[in-house]
Amino acid sequence: MGSLTEKSKAIIIGCVLGDGAMRCKKNALLEVNHSHRQKKYVDWKFETLKSLVNTPPKLRKSGRKRVAYRFTTRSLPVLTKIYKRFYKTGVKRIPPDLMITPLSLAVFFMDDGCKSYNTVYLNTQKYNMQSQRNMMKALRKQYGIIARINRDKKYYRLRIAVGSLGRFKNAIASYLLPEFKYKLP
Repeated sequence: MGSLTEKSKAIIIGCVLGDGAMRCKKNALLEVNHSHRQKKYVDWKFETLKSLVNTPPKLRKSGRKRVAYRFTTRSLPVLTKIYKRFYKTGVKRIPPDLMITPLSLAVFFMDDGCKSYNTVYLNTQKYNMQSQRNMMKALRKQYGIIARINRDKKYYRLRIAVGSLGRFKNAIASYLLPEFKYKLP
């Protein structure tokens, strides 16, 4: 597997920005893991990425109550390139020169977005401040979307400015799956 389609790459980057996790020994793999209630969403991701996967998604119990639906790609050199961009120091970060396609942004939002009254948040609490600034810069530069760092208890996340919500919606509209429209005001 020497290269990815543009669609596969965009979905992988959206996953990595969101709930996806990568691991790497010699080559990297991507784990897609959501609640079993998001089976349709996991299946949608799998359909695009199935050429990178040996085993289809499966239900998996973790703990007493959580039932996940997940799949993992094979370890591949093409994924290692992405891993090295996002896990340069072994910790997930947002690269300073991130180019985020509308599809990647939509996947990120479907994974980690939520609405709040008349705007939306990107739940970036797992990222350090520099990564969050990198995302703000990418959104502004590529889409004219203004985002601010917003305190969420002891962590921080990105809030899309109300005046930029239209641009944000326009960027992701054609990729947002119907079951995630509830995340938009």
